[in-house]
Amino acid sequence: MRLRLIRHATLIVELGASTYLVDPMLAPAEAGDPVPNTANPRRNPLVELPIPQDELEDTLDVLAGVFVTHLHSDHWDDPAIEQLNKDMPIFCQPNDTGSIKQAGFTQVMPVESSIEWEGLNISLTGGRHGTGEVADRMGPVSGFVIKSRSEPTLYIAGDTVWCPEVETELQTHKSDVIVVNAGAAQFIDSDPITMDAQDVTQVANSAPQARLVAVHMESMNHCVLTRAELARAIEEAGLSERVLIPVDGETLTF
Repeated sequence: MRLRLIRHATLIVELGASTYLVDPMLAPAEAGDPVPNTANPRRNPLVELPIPQDELEDTLDVLAGVFVTHLHSDHWDDPAIEQLNKDMPIFCQPNDTGSIKQAGFTQVMPVESSIEWEGLNISLTGGRHGTGEVADRMGPVSGFVIKSRSEPTLYIAGDTVWCPEVETELQTHKSDVIVVNAGAAQFIDSDPITMDAQDVTQVANSAPQARLVAVHMESMNHCVLTRAELARAIEEAGLSERVLIPVDGETLTF
């Protein structure tokens, strides 16, 4: 299995001979407004895509499917909707089915609990996009556990903080590789709505068999935890060998 971080939560996942895309945000730098009610009013995305457009188009042409954890614009944006083939299989949480179909996609595949598809077992996972009232405002989010016979089991946690739902998924699936959305994204008046350093450490300690890949940093104005800050916290916890923090464009092999 190979994982390539494109930017933010956008990943290219290679499983055997098949290539998948996760949470595509394909807009150029500064194409969008800042996330409101945040302390850093810079336009989003903060950085450009790390690959040229022709390479991106070649990758989109060979995709076997796309995983969309939820429909916030930093995980499913208009340029992605425009560039993806409309007959592309889109795996999503059930309540997002209608919106994706309205965007013109013809193979929308909601995952109620788990499905079998092209040699993969795909399970939908739960999470909490923050705590208290802010989590209610952010709406439902999900993740996926992807299992195949010849590859490590992959858990993509999605936009969630450490919570009972994540703990349950760790105990249930015993995944080999876990992608966590860090960055400690937050509003001026809220606690983090994605994982901070303590949350990432908690996941690593709760899944001692797994390698972690921390993404979702330094690309959106509401993500305040940097890669360097997370790396220091991970080193202090003695987890540097198991928690990987890729830069944009980097490929990891498992």
